[in-house]
Amino acid sequence: MTCKLSPAAPRLILFAGHAGTGKTTLAKKALPLIIERTGEDFFLLDKDTVYGAYSAHVMELTTHNPNDRDSPFYLENLRDWEYAGLIAIAKENLQLGVNIILVGPFSREIQSGRMFNPEELGVPSVSSIKIAWIDLDENEAKHRMEKRADPRDEYKLKHWDQYIKRRVEPPNHTAIQRFDNQNFDNTKFEMLIKHLTQ
Repeated sequence: MTCKLSPAAPRLILFAGHAGTGKTTLAKKALPLIIERTGEDFFLLDKDTVYGAYSAHVMELTTHNPNDRDSPFYLENLRDWEYAGLIAIAKENLQLGVNIILVGPFSREIQSGRMFNPEELGVPSVSSIKIAWIDLDENEAKHRMEKRADPRDEYKLKHWDQYIKRRVEPPNHTAIQRFDNQNFDNTKFEMLIKHLTQ
Protein backbone atom coordinates (compact mmCIF):
# COMPACT_ATOMS: atom_id res chain seq x y z
CA MET A 1 0.00 0.00 0.00
CA THR A 2 1.39 3.37 -1.05
CA CYS A 3 0.89 6.42 1.15
CA LYS A 4 -0.33 9.42 -0.85
CA LEU A 5 1.50 12.42 0.57
CA SER A 6 0.46 16.00 0.07
CA PRO A 7 2.06 17.15 -3.22
CA ALA A 8 2.90 20.66 -1.99
CA ALA A 9 1.42 21.97 1.23
CA PRO A 10 0.85 19.44 4.01
CA ARG A 11 -2.57 19.76 5.61
CA LEU A 12 -3.30 20.21 9.31
CA ILE A 13 -7.00 19.81 10.12
CA LEU A 14 -8.43 20.22 13.62
CA PHE A 15 -11.71 18.98 14.99
CA ALA A 16 -12.01 21.20 18.04
CA GLY A 17 -14.65 22.24 20.56
CA HIS A 18 -15.76 21.55 24.08
CA ALA A 19 -16.25 18.20 25.78
CA GLY A 20 -19.23 16.13 24.67
CA THR A 21 -19.78 17.94 21.38
CA GLY A 22 -18.98 14.93 19.20
CA LYS A 23 -15.55 15.90 17.88
CA THR A 24 -14.17 12.37 17.63
CA THR A 25 -17.31 10.91 16.06
CA LEU A 26 -17.42 13.66 13.44
CA ALA A 27 -13.69 13.43 12.70
CA LYS A 28 -14.00 9.71 12.03
CA LYS A 29 -17.06 10.30 9.87
CA ALA A 30 -15.24 13.04 7.96
CA LEU A 31 -11.98 11.17 7.42
CA PRO A 32 -13.02 9.01 4.41
CA LEU A 33 -14.77 12.00 2.83
CA ILE A 34 -11.65 14.15 3.23
CA ILE A 35 -9.48 11.40 1.72
CA GLU A 36 -11.91 11.01 -1.19
CA ARG A 37 -12.04 14.73 -1.87
CA THR A 38 -8.27 15.36 -1.67
CA GLY A 39 -6.94 12.05 -2.98
CA GLU A 40 -4.45 12.15 -0.10
CA ASP A 41 -3.95 10.11 3.07
CA PHE A 42 -4.29 11.48 6.58
CA PHE A 43 -3.01 10.48 10.01
CA LEU A 44 -5.62 10.99 12.76
CA LEU A 45 -4.50 11.84 16.30
CA ASP A 46 -7.08 12.08 19.09
CA LYS A 47 -5.77 13.70 22.28
CA ASP A 48 -7.66 11.26 24.51
CA THR A 49 -6.22 8.27 22.66
CA VAL A 50 -2.66 9.61 22.63
CA TYR A 51 -2.54 10.74 26.28
CA GLY A 52 -5.52 9.08 27.99
CA ALA A 53 -3.73 6.17 29.65
CA TYR A 54 -0.63 8.21 30.47
CA SER A 55 -2.56 11.07 32.07
CA ALA A 56 -4.75 8.65 34.01
CA HIS A 57 -1.63 7.06 35.47
CA VAL A 58 -0.10 10.43 36.40
CA MET A 59 -3.32 11.62 38.03
CA GLU A 60 -3.64 8.37 39.97
CA LEU A 61 -0.10 8.86 41.32
CA THR A 62 -0.62 12.52 42.21
CA THR A 63 -4.28 13.11 43.09
CA HIS A 64 -5.38 9.46 43.49
CA ASN A 65 -8.08 10.08 40.90
CA PRO A 66 -7.23 8.70 37.44
CA ASN A 67 -10.39 10.26 35.99
CA ASP A 68 -9.52 13.80 37.03
CA ARG A 69 -9.16 15.70 33.74
CA ASP A 70 -10.32 19.14 34.72
CA SER A 71 -9.17 20.04 38.22
CA PRO A 72 -6.84 23.00 38.82
CA PHE A 73 -4.00 20.50 39.40
CA TYR A 74 -4.56 18.82 36.04
CA LEU A 75 -4.98 22.12 34.19
CA GLU A 76 -1.78 23.53 35.71
CA ASN A 77 0.46 20.48 35.49
CA LEU A 78 -0.65 18.29 32.59
CA ARG A 79 -3.02 20.02 30.21
CA ASP A 80 -0.57 22.22 28.27
CA TRP A 81 2.03 19.45 28.06
CA GLU A 82 -0.49 17.12 26.45
CA TYR A 83 -1.18 19.68 23.74
CA ALA A 84 2.52 20.43 23.28
CA GLY A 85 3.21 16.74 22.72
CA LEU A 86 0.31 16.38 20.31
CA ILE A 87 1.46 19.36 18.27
CA ALA A 88 5.04 18.03 18.29
CA ILE A 89 3.85 14.74 16.77
CA ALA A 90 1.88 16.68 14.17
CA LYS A 91 4.90 18.86 13.40
CA GLU A 92 7.16 15.86 12.84
CA ASN A 93 4.71 14.33 10.39
CA LEU A 94 3.92 17.57 8.56
CA GLN A 95 7.64 18.07 8.00
CA LEU A 96 7.62 14.68 6.26
CA GLY A 97 4.65 15.71 4.12
CA VAL A 98 2.13 13.63 6.06
CA ASN A 99 -1.30 15.23 6.45
CA ILE A 100 -2.66 15.32 10.00
CA ILE A 101 -6.09 15.48 11.62
CA LEU A 102 -5.99 16.46 15.30
CA VAL A 103 -8.95 15.94 17.62
CA GLY A 104 -9.23 17.76 20.95
CA PRO A 105 -10.70 20.89 22.54
CA PHE A 106 -7.74 23.17 21.65
CA SER A 107 -9.66 26.07 23.20
CA ARG A 108 -6.64 27.99 24.57
CA GLU A 109 -4.56 27.40 21.47
CA ILE A 110 -7.31 28.63 19.16
CA GLN A 111 -8.23 31.59 21.38
CA SER A 112 -4.60 32.73 21.46
CA GLY A 113 -4.38 32.65 17.66
CA ARG A 114 -1.47 30.23 17.81
CA MET A 115 -3.27 27.56 15.77
CA PHE A 116 -3.57 29.91 12.79
CA ASN A 117 0.16 30.53 12.51
CA PRO A 118 2.36 27.74 11.06
CA GLU A 119 5.56 29.53 12.08
CA GLU A 120 4.43 29.90 15.69
CA LEU A 121 3.47 26.23 15.78
CA GLY A 122 6.83 25.30 14.31
CA VAL A 123 5.25 23.42 11.40
CA PRO A 124 6.26 24.00 7.76
CA SER A 125 5.32 27.54 6.72
CA VAL A 126 3.47 26.20 3.67
CA SER A 127 1.16 24.07 5.84
CA SER A 128 -2.55 24.51 5.25
CA ILE A 129 -4.40 24.84 8.57
CA LYS A 130 -8.18 24.40 8.74
CA ILE A 131 -10.35 24.06 11.84
CA ALA A 132 -13.76 22.51 12.37
CA TRP A 133 -15.19 23.98 15.57
CA ILE A 134 -17.96 21.72 16.81
CA ASP A 135 -20.77 23.54 18.60
CA LEU A 136 -23.31 21.98 20.94
CA ASP A 137 -25.66 23.49 23.51
CA GLU A 138 -24.14 23.05 26.97
CA ASN A 139 -27.17 21.20 28.34
CA GLU A 140 -27.13 18.76 25.44
CA ALA A 141 -23.38 18.32 25.84
CA LYS A 142 -23.90 17.47 29.51
CA HIS A 143 -26.65 15.01 28.61
CA ARG A 144 -24.43 13.26 26.06
CA MET A 145 -21.54 13.10 28.52
CA GLU A 146 -23.80 11.53 31.12
CA LYS A 147 -25.11 9.07 28.54
CA ARG A 148 -21.69 7.95 27.32
CA ALA A 149 -20.55 7.44 30.94
CA ASP A 150 -16.86 7.93 30.19
CA PRO A 151 -14.93 8.01 33.50
CA ARG A 152 -12.83 10.88 32.10
CA ASP A 153 -15.91 13.10 32.27
CA GLU A 154 -16.48 12.51 35.99
CA TYR A 155 -14.69 15.61 37.25
CA LYS A 156 -16.39 17.91 34.72
CA LEU A 157 -19.83 16.53 35.55
CA LYS A 158 -19.28 16.80 39.32
CA HIS A 159 -18.04 20.39 38.94
CA TRP A 160 -20.24 21.41 36.02
CA ASP A 161 -20.86 24.99 37.18
CA GLN A 162 -17.13 25.68 37.27
CA TYR A 163 -16.46 23.84 34.02
CA ILE A 164 -19.02 25.72 31.90
CA LYS A 165 -17.44 29.04 32.89
CA ARG A 166 -14.42 27.96 30.82
CA ARG A 167 -16.45 27.21 27.70
CA VAL A 168 -15.31 29.86 25.23
CA GLU A 169 -16.36 31.09 21.83
CA PRO A 170 -13.78 30.64 19.07
CA PRO A 171 -12.49 33.81 17.37
CA ASN A 172 -13.70 34.76 13.93
CA HIS A 173 -11.09 33.53 11.46
CA THR A 174 -11.15 32.34 7.88
CA ALA A 175 -9.55 29.05 8.95
CA ILE A 176 -12.51 28.16 11.19
CA GLN A 177 -15.79 26.66 10.08
CA ARG A 178 -18.32 26.12 12.86
CA PHE A 179 -20.63 23.10 12.81
CA ASP A 180 -23.67 22.82 15.06
CA ASN A 181 -23.93 19.17 16.10
CA GLN A 182 -27.29 19.48 17.89
CA ASN A 183 -29.10 17.85 14.97
CA PHE A 184 -26.77 16.42 12.34
CA ASP A 185 -27.32 18.08 8.96
CA ASN A 186 -25.69 16.26 6.06
CA THR A 187 -25.73 19.30 3.76
CA LYS A 188 -23.95 21.43 6.36
CA PHE A 189 -21.52 18.58 7.00
CA GLU A 190 -20.67 18.47 3.29
CA MET A 191 -20.05 22.23 3.45
CA LEU A 192 -17.71 21.63 6.39
CA ILE A 193 -15.78 19.00 4.42
CA LYS A 194 -15.48 21.44 1.52
CA HIS A 195 -14.06 24.11 3.84
CA LEU A 196 -11.55 21.71 5.40
CA THR A 197 -10.24 20.53 2.03
CA GLN A 198 -10.02 23.83 0.16
